[in-house]
Amino acid sequence: MQTTLQALQADIAKLPVDAIVNAANSSLMGGGGVDGAIHRAGGPAILEDCRRIVAKQGGCKTGEAVITTAGRLPAKFVIHTVGPVWNGGHKQEAEKLANCYRNSLQLAVENGCRSVAFPCISTGVYGYPIAEAAKVAVASVKAFLEENEGMESVVMVCFDGENYEAIQAVLNA
Repeated sequence: MQTTLQALQADIAKLPVDAIVNAANSSLMGGGGVDGAIHRAGGPAILEDCRRIVAKQGGCKTGEAVITTAGRLPAKFVIHTVGPVWNGGHKQEAEKLANCYRNSLQLAVENGCRSVAFPCISTGVYGYPIAEAAKVAVASVKAFLEENEGMESVVMVCFDGENYEAIQAVLNA
């Protein structure tokens, strides 16, 4: 079965998919941007799950991912991943960003998810250049989908037009 991979300009917290990915910080305690919006929309159940994860293993390292309930969100799960802070591209940022997408998709597959929505990881306050992040995101997702079965739909959800146009350009290249 061919997996649908598409870009969408929307609010990720409102999508009825099996899992939405949260661009989290390493503490998993919520923050600004997408992270704060997901925690607010999903309610306290997400934070409670995050606290259990932190108590068990500590926070979440850059490039890694953990999964929680989605609380009041229309999704079934939230997969939290920590993107890299941009440091000029000389500190393995592309590899760490690719790991965010791969590890999130792996968790989704392991938890029976068939549809996943990703935000644009690291392009906000973490400063990753949007065009470069789009290339890494799309290449990572495509590579994972070529090697793994069972995923029906992956949506790259962009909050703003600049990220949407960058993802769309890579998808259409």
